[in-house]
Amino acid sequence: MVIDYLLGGVNVAATDISEIVGGLDNLNLIISISLIILLTIVSKLRNILDGPGIASAIILGTIVGVLGHWTWLVILLSFLASGSAATKWKWEEKSEKGFAESEDGHREWSNVVANGGVPGIIAIFAFINESWDSLIIVYGSAIAVAAADTFASEFGCVDPRVRMITTMKKCEPGLNGGWSPNGQIAAFLGALIIALLTWSLGWLLQGGSTSGAFTFIAIITIIGWLGCQIDSLLGATLENRGLISKGQVNALSIACGAIIAWQWATFIGWP
Repeated sequence: MVIDYLLGGVNVAATDISEIVGGLDNLNLIISISLIILLTIVSKLRNILDGPGIASAIILGTIVGVLGHWTWLVILLSFLASGSAATKWKWEEKSEKGFAESEDGHREWSNVVANGGVPGIIAIFAFINESWDSLIIVYGSAIAVAAADTFASEFGCVDPRVRMITTMKKCEPGLNGGWSPNGQIAAFLGALIIALLTWSLGWLLQGGSTSGAFTFIAIITIIGWLGCQIDSLLGATLENRGLISKGQVNALSIACGAIIAWQWATFIGWP
């Protein structure tokens, strides 16, 4: 079966991902479980997650890998790995300035849920509706927001050129709602990494078609970057007033990115 996949203004004959997923259930399960085992071992050895964080990641990884696809799990794990590397970049300097994520750089269960909860929900919807082919774009956009925000926070907090997003006035580094030139560049690169990975996996599942690659990657990257700005706005207006937590800010901004991607696909279509 083929579907008309509109990318880059060109109709592309592509294999229906739902058929591929359905035809590789056993293989998908084996690969997903293997990836989850690898995640558990690496997280423990590299101190990426604490105990509850590993447990949460196992549950979330199972949902994404089994109900979504193992390639979806690879995207999520790539975000986790790159986010951990970003967290430990200039760790001593960030720790001295009070910008460190934790005492030793590990992430907790709340961070796993805040950043991976929405992608997990998307995987559930994809399974229920058998819409893996269309929701891969929404899924990638959601993780692109998470990556953009993580990169902006971890690389931007050491940049002294910080301004509040709501007033554009100078503010202290590390303050919720603050942005810096380095942080904006890092946010763009974080989103781009996820967009490239999402396209690469989509490309493989389509049998090697490269049509519309630039547009596909550009849209996910832009949505990821915009989601990071939404995160900053929520941090400046709500988190700084104690109305919502950091995790809730992350989850809401990721959800906004997913909704933007879904609405774009629904009313505008992927060009």
